Amino acid sequence: MAVPDLNALEAQALLAERQGQRAAAAQFWAEILAVDPRHYRALMAHGQHEALRGDLEAARLTFLRAAELNQPDPTPWIQVAQIHRRRQEDALEEDALFQALKVDASDLLALLMRGQLYEKQGKTHQAAKAFGAAAVVAPPRDRLRPDLRPLVAHAAAYGERYAKTMAAFVDERLDAAYRDCAGEDLERVRLSIDIMLGRKRRFDAKPAQFYVPGLLPVEFFPRAEFPWLDAIEAGTDTIRSEFLEVLKADDGFTPYMTYSADQPLNQWVELNNSPRWSAYHLIKDGQPVPAGAAKCPETMRLLAGAPQPDQPGRTPVALFSLLKPRTRIPPHNGVSNARMLVHLPLIIPEACSFRVGNQTREWVPGHAWVFDDTIEHEAWNNSDKLRVILIFDIWHPRLSAAERAMITAMSGALNEFAGPPGGYAG
Repeated sequence: MAVPDLNALEAQALLAERQGQRAAAAQFWAEILAVDPRHYRALMAHGQHEALRGDLEAARLTFLRAAELNQPDPTPWIQVAQIHRRRQEDALEEDALFQALKVDASDLLALLMRGQLYEKQGKTHQAAKAFGAAAVVAPPRDRLRPDLRPLVAHAAAYGERYAKTMAAFVDERLDAAYRDCAGEDLERVRLSIDIMLGRKRRFDAKPAQFYVPGLLPVEFFPRAEFPWLDAIEAGTDTIRSEFLEVLKADDGFTPYMTYSADQPLNQWVELNNSPRWSAYHLIKDGQPVPAGAAKCPETMRLLAGAPQPDQPGRTPVALFSLLKPRTRIPPHNGVSNARMLVHLPLIIPEACSFRVGNQTREWVPGHAWVFDDTIEHEAWNNSDKLRVILIFDIWHPRLSAAERAMITAMSGALNEFAGPPGGYAG
């Protein structure tokens, strides 16, 4: 007797299923299993047909036969778990889900089912852990199977409720400890707790080009560390006056972002080559801009008192940054943590703010700050007026004189090898 063509039988079975002919499909799968009792796809299909007929025990045994083949697929164990769920056999369901996750620890359905089981059993912490793992591996909603969308939404909602409950509990327990430490600087600890509880994000320095290891990321540096800023802040009125004269002339202003057409724009699509965010350069690519420097002599004199970084072809930089009404600068990261940026606010209408990492501040004219621009930051002007600040860079205050000298030398060597780099964006 000729041996049946298993590939042909499988093709007929799949065709019958697509046409809704379940009985015919079941017959084809049975014929395949008669020839090859270890045919994985036939076992899975046969188990599903048995389950649809209501023979749960036969289906369970068939799925177990499929699981014994040790395929890299958790589906047989998930099917077994679903049968135990229908029978309300919690312990056996839990074991089947454990087996499924041994095969694939990131299987979304198995994690969701584990979370549902623990939620039903009142095991709050275990349910939150399972639902949290499901939320991590779940793809965006538009890529989810429609039947999984409500389950993933439930997992996310459960996780949010759990996080709020945990945060409220921890806050209550820590209240006395905070009172005992009254007057102490606990900003770092408070932030660490907020990050641990999910109320805030962790932000690290992510320089786009040059990274110096060992420099701790600081969103905003303590103002007291920069006594030389006193003179620059004291000159705010003079700096503003020089800017206003430049603004009257309306010459020399360029878009802040100027990517060429062959470069990826990413978050800069709206602001690339746009006058909505513009700059008037005083120092660019490490060299004074003659026209700008000549029109702002007092500003240049005051800037000379700052510890400007020396990276030939790159730094220092200094410019007036103009943000037009109803304009938002999207979140982004700077290029090098060897230098920090300074903002000196000059013209600040209401509804203008600046965020670095987890801290959001409002500019105050004449009050400068130093921040690490390699930490994600963004700015917005929600007013109907122009916002203007002076931006310039300085050496990272934690770099030693020897380290600064080596970075300067490295920049020179790179220039010798490849030519001028075209500067760092301010």
